[in-house]
Amino acid sequence: MSALTAIYRLNKKPVGIEEMQTMLDCLQHRGTDDHGLHVERHVGLGHRMRRVTPESVYEKLPAKSRESSLVITCDARVDNRDDLIEHLFPSHRRVAEITDSEIILRAYEKWGEDCAAKLLGDFVFVIWDAKKQKLFCARDSMGVKHFYYYYKPNVLFAIASEIKALLCLPDIPKRLNETYIGDILILNYQDKEATPFEGIKRLPANSALRMDENGLKIWQYWHPSSKSRNRYRTSGDYEEEFRERFAEAVNCRLRSINPAGSLLSGGLDSSSISCVASHHLEEAGKPPLETFSAIFPSIAKIDPRIDERHFIDSIVRHIRCNQNFVEADTFSPFQDMDKLHWHADHPTGAPNVFMDWALFKAAKQRNVGVLLSGFDGDSTVSYGYEAFSSLARQGRWWNLFRDAAALNKNMPGKHHSLKKLVWKQGFAEATPEFVRQIWRVAHGRPRELEKVLTLPSSMQYQYESVNPDFPAKKDLENRYFDALSKTHPDSVGPAEAHWNALCSGIFAFALESFEKMAAGFEVDARFPFFDRRLIEFCISLPADQRVRNGWTRSIFRRAMNNILPTDVQWRIDKANIGLSYKINMMKYGSDQVEEALFGSNDLLEKFIRKEKLA
Repeated sequence: MSALTAIYRLNKKPVGIEEMQTMLDCLQHRGTDDHGLHVERHVGLGHRMRRVTPESVYEKLPAKSRESSLVITCDARVDNRDDLIEHLFPSHRRVAEITDSEIILRAYEKWGEDCAAKLLGDFVFVIWDAKKQKLFCARDSMGVKHFYYYYKPNVLFAIASEIKALLCLPDIPKRLNETYIGDILILNYQDKEATPFEGIKRLPANSALRMDENGLKIWQYWHPSSKSRNRYRTSGDYEEEFRERFAEAVNCRLRSINPAGSLLSGGLDSSSISCVASHHLEEAGKPPLETFSAIFPSIAKIDPRIDERHFIDSIVRHIRCNQNFVEADTFSPFQDMDKLHWHADHPTGAPNVFMDWALFKAAKQRNVGVLLSGFDGDSTVSYGYEAFSSLARQGRWWNLFRDAAALNKNMPGKHHSLKKLVWKQGFAEATPEFVRQIWRVAHGRPRELEKVLTLPSSMQYQYESVNPDFPAKKDLENRYFDALSKTHPDSVGPAEAHWNALCSGIFAFALESFEKMAAGFEVDARFPFFDRRLIEFCISLPADQRVRNGWTRSIFRRAMNNILPTDVQWRIDKANIGLSYKINMMKYGSDQVEEALFGSNDLLEKFIRKEKLA
């Protein structure tokens, strides 16, 4: 976790050291161990260092290549270090002293703009190529690291790890992007480039950027290989491969010179990470894993569904760790809200963000350097319901009914009724559209001439609450459906649909929010389920490995044999965390809510109909 900045004055005016330093000062919270500047005429690169990995103690950024005129600044953790070092560096160097920024720079020298696809890990970097008078930048394939940029053709191109640093430059206007505000009001996070400020954009995940005399160009540099289809002989082979990739995704994220921690909710994802991480640290002779859990003692008395202590305690008894509890029902959701939003640079969206903030604070108090999170294991591994449409397409109807019945028995609930699994998830998904039209006509129903697009129910109420006079309102629905069509296109196979879902803008928004809040406490947040190798394996899994023997996420559960306690491995429910927010908001924040709804606020009334919310 560090910070980077860059200024490229396209009009050839000189970059001032003072303006570069002002940007770095604004990002001091991202790195207090060191800072540096590189300025040459109309180009400047800056860096703030937070030393996290063992190699970073040898790192000084921005850094200039010894073999060329290239200069790099970055916020990066390269996970395939050993492979790249063997390929890129002579054997006389001590591997432990080769920094991640050196690896990226050498990769660019060898592969040019194709280098980003060779890198595994979480990274953003900026390379100044003086000979070609260009900046080359890239962001990791899942968007864990981030940066923002401002571009005025023929005048200015500027980059910073956070928006607030860009706003330090007097050249950059400070105007609200009302279209973005409208998207947030209806809970539409699909735009991967927009920010709350006009002219300031995000570089999307899995993107490379070039800025030179020809202008700005952005492109995606990687896509999961179609050749990576998993074809193992037995289910046991699949389980072993998943277990190896998952362990690799967890273990490579434990590189730290400070104690390592994990968020532990008691669910399948966070529990699996904690178990694998604890075992790795113990084998390496390192201090025990620090686990952090939000609990709700008073609210659990009102509704026991929120109480995860049974599962958390089961994991703690099972592994070597230091358990840390945060009683999330003892403080207001609005506590530190101004500070939280200052770090996030945008509205946070998720109502339970106050719990994450408290957990990061607890991690800071325990001197934790890296904190592993189970976000969003559900999407990477997937529940596997597409298995039912696959069986229907193949004509394996007996298997379809058998697997649906088994799932209905093992994991009962309205989502697992035979009608929903066999018909809606199975035959309906597998049936061509023209057959469905014939069926509708035969049963006296009107023929659907075209698919009617309607906002999800969770967004419809928000949309109705937007002020009709708000200029951007008329385009909000179209923007949502246009963005959704890109990440959820029709007529793609299961693997492509799975990958497209992971490319959703909601993940970019959540990861950026999470990372910046953690950075506010000098904690490096890491996400094993967003490991490129693990994702590539999961999206290529056959349907019968996703749902098997009546269990969703079957490959994950089976692979965790002898790693997880059985009560966690085969649990079928989730805590009702939303209840905590509602109760705490009324208990501690009723005055703030009342002021927001009924107080005098002309700015708020420009965007929303307060009477609708009341």
